[in-house]
Amino acid sequence: MIYTVTFNPCLDYIVGVEDFQLGMTNRTCSEQMFAGGKGINVSIVLKNLGIESTALGFIAGFTGEEIRRKVEKMGITSEFIQLENGFSRINIKLKSIDGTEINGTGPSIGNEELERLLKKLDTLKKGDVLILAGSIPASLPDSIYSDIMERLEEKEVMIVVDATKDLLVNVLKYHPFLIKPNNHELGDIFGVEIRERDQVAPYAKKLQEMGARNVLVSMAGKGAVLLAEDGSVYESPAPKGKLINAVGAGDSMVAGFTAGYMQKGSYEHAFKMGVSTGSASAFSENFATKEEVEAIYKTL
Repeated sequence: MIYTVTFNPCLDYIVGVEDFQLGMTNRTCSEQMFAGGKGINVSIVLKNLGIESTALGFIAGFTGEEIRRKVEKMGITSEFIQLENGFSRINIKLKSIDGTEINGTGPSIGNEELERLLKKLDTLKKGDVLILAGSIPASLPDSIYSDIMERLEEKEVMIVVDATKDLLVNVLKYHPFLIKPNNHELGDIFGVEIRERDQVAPYAKKLQEMGARNVLVSMAGKGAVLLAEDGSVYESPAPKGKLINAVGAGDSMVAGFTAGYMQKGSYEHAFKMGVSTGSASAFSENFATKEEVEAIYKTL
């Protein structure tokens, strides 16, 4: 079974406003609301690809109940832990001004509630996949990802980590199955600027030497690079298509790679699935469908 963890899930409230003006009353011309958070995004895309997963994390208040309802309505199994206080965050995304958003803070997570999640994770076994994605709420220790991996170290669970800088570097000693920095995040770790695919391999190799088994680097319009644990290096330019919505493309790549590896145990297939799925989501208003992924896969 695949499990995704979203520590701070949200409702993404996506609005379009024509001729937005500061200091004025603006009215929406379009509105959408989705359950969000990186782990939930991965679960949604896995479901679209026909692969089951269980979504874990914390929810609170009426917004938390709506997150649960939306996730389960999509046919995804959820085992969220209900917090007693606060409410799950709402993120406002202004569609008509690219990149403009206001993200909520989210509820505080107590030690007892965290322990309930950890006990759920204790039930994972060899062959299960755990996907840890996204930032850590301020109420949790920065070491939570590495704490989880240390706790599961003897269970031979395949762990995927999609996080940034220290959060990512600190888990490498526990040998995650896959990490997925983008080129900017990879450059930040080593204090360099990475713009082209041929610059990726030396730094991705350093992350392998630090403990990562497979390093998948996304580069938006420049494509992607995979350094696999068997020594193979795979590169791909970005598939051709019109960028419509880049939000969630990285999560989609993680879902596609995971799905591809679960299907065939092949890193080449997993890489192509990752690139195809990330691109299909970027070329769509919503997350990639299986048909959209298959169409792009054929072009690689």
